[in-house]
Amino acid sequence: MSLMPEPDSRLAAKVFASPNHGPRKHADGGEGRAPDMLILHYTGMPDAGQALQWLCNPASQVSSHYFVFENGHTLQLVPEERRAWHAGLSQWRGETDINSCSIGIEIANPGHPGGLPDYPDTQIAAAIALCQDICARWRIPPERVLAHSDVAPGRKIDPGERFPWQRFGEAGVGLWVMPAPMRGGRFLSPGDHGQPVEALQAMFAMFGYGLPVSGSYCERTEAVVAAFQRHWRQERVDGIADASTITTLRDLIAQKAPALA
Repeated sequence: MSLMPEPDSRLAAKVFASPNHGPRKHADGGEGRAPDMLILHYTGMPDAGQALQWLCNPASQVSSHYFVFENGHTLQLVPEERRAWHAGLSQWRGETDINSCSIGIEIANPGHPGGLPDYPDTQIAAAIALCQDICARWRIPPERVLAHSDVAPGRKIDPGERFPWQRFGEAGVGLWVMPAPMRGGRFLSPGDHGQPVEALQAMFAMFGYGLPVSGSYCERTEAVVAAFQRHWRQERVDGIADASTITTLRDLIAQKAPALA
């Protein structure tokens, strides 16, 4: 009789295995890449049990490494050394195979389809502890802890603008600065063109977003701005680069300039 494997993290209660994974790959196609990024998701389904079963269904072709229930109960679905199928088509700092370089955590929450309810404190405490453990063991730096929406702007919007990123940042998980106050002033928005838009796009690209520097405030630029706001300036998510958004971005770049170079 075979024994169930032990979870990689001591914070997971047990392994609830998903078949949806493969080998991690380096850019040259070789296998065995180590994860250096952590991606957080919400399930976006009304029932946590249903979401868990979907992540473990071969027909779904999706999975994650960990699953955190509303009460904080945590399961491991895929071994950390394996490539879970959680990020899909995504990009960050030139990396296009985010699944190969990341660990994915699904946090049970109905998400935007369910009215984006608040995440329970017990669940967030468990998620933070799990992230701290993973980041410590794999030496994942704060600037590499991201939202699904960061690596797939416009395509994904989880874990949403009510996710408590500040609590994670204060616990050493993820990059965080206090958002600059919203006080009006000049802004850039869809349809704008020229050097100010180029400068804005260059800053977002420097920070990590996959955004061409075209000088045109296109749909892609709007999606990136909205993704940034959803994570780091949650008071208003509208895809418009106002002074608060731009200042917050500058503060984040300044805080982690060596790591982003």
